[in-house]
Amino acid sequence: MTILNKDNSLILIIDIQEKLLNAVFNTDSLERNSSIIAKAASLLEIPVCITEQYPKGLGYTITKIKEALPLASYYEKTAFNALENQDLPDKLKTSNKKQIILLGIETHICVHQTAYSLIENGYEVHLVKDACGSRSLDEYMNALKLMRDYGVQIKTTEMVLFELLRGAKNPNFKEIQALIK
Repeated sequence: MTILNKDNSLILIIDIQEKLLNAVFNTDSLERNSSIIAKAASLLEIPVCITEQYPKGLGYTITKIKEALPLASYYEKTAFNALENQDLPDKLKTSNKKQIILLGIETHICVHQTAYSLIENGYEVHLVKDACGSRSLDEYMNALKLMRDYGVQIKTTEMVLFELLRGAKNPNFKEIQALIK
């Protein structure tokens, strides 16, 4: 297990879209925590990739995330594993980041399949569990266990933020701390 390093990290947001968000059991916390991660990424200048599963039918990434991340790269997909969109693996490779901070919907489908593929491709995956969701709590919990078993580091929003900051002397400390108050 390793601690996150902002200079070696990339954030991958999976399918936090209008219609999908309304179907998960933890809509409020997922929306709040994913927008906190998005704002922190902007403040800390961490690159972000966002996928959208069939946006024509499921809607687009929620406004809170889009507004916080005007420079994010977007990838439309129909495969559950986000790495099956060839543009995304190319972006990950050229970023030269080895730590992927992963969050999104649905934990047991698209997030799980993407996490597995990232691990298989040599990335270190840090899943933000309170910024992920599924329609069923049972499916969500099973996915967390399975991902932990194959090497995904399961963390919370606050754990991720404070690992990225490293200490209170970080110039963004007060701004990041304000996001969680």
